[in-house]
Amino acid sequence: MTARVLIVDDIPTNVRLLEARLTAEYFEVLTASSGREALAICERGEVDIVLLDVMMPEMDGFEVCRRLKSSQKTHHIPVLMITALDQPSDRMEGLDVGADDFLTKPVDDIQLMARVKSLVRLKALTDELRARALTGQEIAIEDAARAMESINSEGGRILLIDSDVRQAERIRGYLIGFNQVDVLADPADAALAVGSGNYELALVSMALGEFDPLRACSQMRTVEQSRTLPIILIADEADRPRVVRGLDLGVNDFIMRPVERNELLARVRTQIRRQRYAAELRQSVTNTLALAVTDELTGLYNRRYFERHLALMLEKAREQERDMALMLIDMDFFKAVNDTHGHDTGDAVLREFALRLRRSIRGVDLACRFGGEEFVVLMPDTDYRQAQSVAERVRTAVAERGFDMSSSRALSVTVSVGVALNESEHDTPEMILKRADVALYRAKREGRNRVVFDAA
Repeated sequence: MTARVLIVDDIPTNVRLLEARLTAEYFEVLTASSGREALAICERGEVDIVLLDVMMPEMDGFEVCRRLKSSQKTHHIPVLMITALDQPSDRMEGLDVGADDFLTKPVDDIQLMARVKSLVRLKALTDELRARALTGQEIAIEDAARAMESINSEGGRILLIDSDVRQAERIRGYLIGFNQVDVLADPADAALAVGSGNYELALVSMALGEFDPLRACSQMRTVEQSRTLPIILIADEADRPRVVRGLDLGVNDFIMRPVERNELLARVRTQIRRQRYAAELRQSVTNTLALAVTDELTGLYNRRYFERHLALMLEKAREQERDMALMLIDMDFFKAVNDTHGHDTGDAVLREFALRLRRSIRGVDLACRFGGEEFVVLMPDTDYRQAQSVAERVRTAVAERGFDMSSSRALSVTVSVGVALNESEHDTPEMILKRADVALYRAKREGRNRVVFDAA
């Protein structure tokens, strides 16, 4: 995962140290030595995340953060405050002005990368939702901005997974005054517990006896209602290697024992606020998109919407020098389904396929019905390896289980997939679609039920 990181600090030594750490992880780094310079860079839309020092002359970090979060142009940019101040009141002030997270100097490398990667993932999802809203109707962005102003983090619905009853009660006691907290002692039931869709955050202890806590996190991610549920790990110092693995699996944050009450409350509030903002954005997109841009049968976006959105996202990928992939999918021998079982059955197969497609792609990917039995998926910030993984997951989701259409036996259905990536700054939407179409034709010609890349 790559991103543009803005480091704001008036001390060159601090800047060089952070720049070296981030560059080693393949982040693109910009720097600013004052608050005013940082605000100007953010206004130009060049930043994915801001690492902001608190103690600066003229304008301190708290004021810079407040201005960023009060502007419609920049309020969605995550801000990670870095400070030598270690009092709970200082952390509270940072969160009050809108900071998404904070680190105390000297900065621990693992915590730095954990926070940055988590916030970059959030920014990528937020950007995609904002782009979809803009494509559908600009009023969605205005609604989302108004919603952001009214969002609070009180009364969160939290699931605490901990097999140590006494330890769980202590953590629950820290949170219960501001949140509704349920304790789950058996981590094997985690997926079932979050399946209700009622929780806004999961806290997972790394000390679950013989049960692997990362397995519990992975299982929660497989449930439709909790795919985007924020997860915070509660870890001991010896758990650091597994914490890093958890962050790679999509865990959002972690806190080390002994757990400090104010830090726990701050991290919980931050995650709940992000979750509610993302939910508002999704609802805004859903409510404001007219039927003219959705396919009535499958509920996916239609070709008209896709073509406009593709042009927007290709321009964005070109400006930011990011990868982008496009997947064209065609159901094999679909005419035979209609001819043999009737169009009602054919429609039911298309609806079921759309459901499997949604479950198989990522949250930032956009799925559309291109026409008939042909579908297309736009995958922003996606390279060859990631596109291969998503495409194979889609193909497998269709081929490995029949379509039960209430007949005597399930229908066996497969799909052929063609994938193309943006290759040069001269690419147009039509060129990428054409390459994906050529790859799809090859998949058909070579036997169907397979994934083919245009450059393969």
